[in-house]
Amino acid sequence: MRKRVGESGVGSAKSDSHVSEKEERGTSPGSVTTRSGWWAWMKRGLIGFFVIYVSAAFAPRLFPVRVPFFTDLSRPADLSLNHTLNMYLTPEDGITVAVWHTVPDSLWEEAQGKGPDWYKESLANGAPIFIYLHGNGGTRGASHRVGLVKVLSATGYHVLSLDYRGFAESTGEPTEPGLTTDALYLYQWVKAHSGNSLVCIWGHSLGTGVATNMALKLQEQGTSVDGVIIESPFTNARHAGKNHPFAWFYFRFPWFDYFFLDPLKDNHVFFTNDDNLRKLKIPLLILHAEDDLIVPFHMGQELYDIARSAQNSEERVKMVRFNKELGYVHNGSYKDPRMPAIIREFVESLSS
Repeated sequence: MRKRVGESGVGSAKSDSHVSEKEERGTSPGSVTTRSGWWAWMKRGLIGFFVIYVSAAFAPRLFPVRVPFFTDLSRPADLSLNHTLNMYLTPEDGITVAVWHTVPDSLWEEAQGKGPDWYKESLANGAPIFIYLHGNGGTRGASHRVGLVKVLSATGYHVLSLDYRGFAESTGEPTEPGLTTDALYLYQWVKAHSGNSLVCIWGHSLGTGVATNMALKLQEQGTSVDGVIIESPFTNARHAGKNHPFAWFYFRFPWFDYFFLDPLKDNHVFFTNDDNLRKLKIPLLILHAEDDLIVPFHMGQELYDIARSAQNSEERVKMVRFNKELGYVHNGSYKDPRMPAIIREFVESLSS
């Protein structure tokens, strides 16, 4: 941008004896330049922080982060998951993804000291199975994810917790097609070993996009998942970016879409839950906290309306809202004392 010569006094013809009134008040040319410089740097810093934050939430290809730190994810017992097997699968050549298989609490004692064959065979014992697809940032070892696994296990279910390619110790670079491929492969692996057991998908935040992507892919192939739970779901990645709490200051500027939202499209990050639910014909449960600061509650409500209209059914599409006074925000709904009953009611409806 061209410097406006003369306005600040730089390059002007006036002598030192003709000091302006503004300069007498302390607003010298140097101080104006310094203050505007600091403001420019501050804006750049804020913009940079926003780009990183939003990209970390909705463009995982760019910012996979391994947390919690200093945790050996190959030892789930260190996180009190001592009825859990750590294993690795290969969805594509050159790609290895990490998975925890946690058996129902009722098998805790029997599971001690058992190896991969025992865990694989246990999938066919008739207990329902959940494939858990976590959100962005962190790993399957994050505290709220471990907390949900414990709730599901205590309720009597198997849980397969996936770290997508590029997350934790899984190899490869995370992309939307890649994450969907990883989830599909795990589903097919589970189906191959689970006999007639129910297999459900649980997606949280970013994982809701993976969940509906894979469910739609399976439906297009002539297979329907038994049931899907989406927790804190967004309508699509672009809307999620625009509604992110750090977007409020910048969305008013004309370049907001260009700098912050168009890169999602350029990086092939879409995660269109809204479009997917217009096509899906599956039992669906939506969970959303009213005080969710990352994915606004109205997005979950919108998806509920879309799915209910698409399936023309209030029986196959359910929604549970968690009151804002509970303080669950984005990650805490697993703490709700009603959660086991909510899940059990949904699962029992699948076999009725």
